[in-house]
Amino acid sequence: MPKQPPEIVLVDYGAGNMRSVQRALEAVGQQPLVTSDPRDLQDARGIVLPGVGSAQDAMRALARLDLIASLRDYAASGRPFLGVCVGQQLLFDASDEGGGVECLGILPGIVRRFPSDRGLKVPQIGWNTVWLKYDHPLLEGIPNASYFYFVHSYYVDPAEREMTLGETEYGIDFASIVARENVVATQFHPEKSADLGLRLYANFARIVEKSCHSEAEPKNPLAWASRPADPSG
Repeated sequence: MPKQPPEIVLVDYGAGNMRSVQRALEAVGQQPLVTSDPRDLQDARGIVLPGVGSAQDAMRALARLDLIASLRDYAASGRPFLGVCVGQQLLFDASDEGGGVECLGILPGIVRRFPSDRGLKVPQIGWNTVWLKYDHPLLEGIPNASYFYFVHSYYVDPAEREMTLGETEYGIDFASIVARENVVATQFHPEKSADLGLRLYANFARIVEKSCHSEAEPKNPLAWASRPADPSG
């Protein structure tokens, strides 16, 4: 019998991109458990938190399903956690959306709206460049200055500069990929970003697999390098 990949839980709280994320994970050989049951998070090997639309609506849905405490507890356990688009924004302390929204508080920082005085349309919709700041297992095989697909009006403003793993310019420079210990997240949609987006999901799956077999550093299975990424790609 072939070896089954480690179980990745895809958190289903009604996010519009959940099915496309599921198909992307399946395309790279995973069999994600799609669930809204907080008990399933307890034994998860890895978690993916998707999201589109409103952070306020997303937090209400997570609260209604009793998922907030379970997501916080999972992140504190040191196991791999990937947030996607609004799923990235939900990881931070709060969002400026709708006059202010308390988020999960897993990562320190605030979610802000793009300024409207830079001559650019808000939301940003389309392909844009991601400049990689340093090496990380999530980025294996992904060249610097690669293009990924974005749809968003808000961006994360991390409290710690070193959390910014990838940066993108849209009127301002913003953190399009963040990483801190076991938690990683992207503002762009890997599932809409062709082969490189699938590569990112495959890399996350490898991080999950590695964390299942690693006992040396259970609180930091990602163990990223500190040296800058090669700007030549």
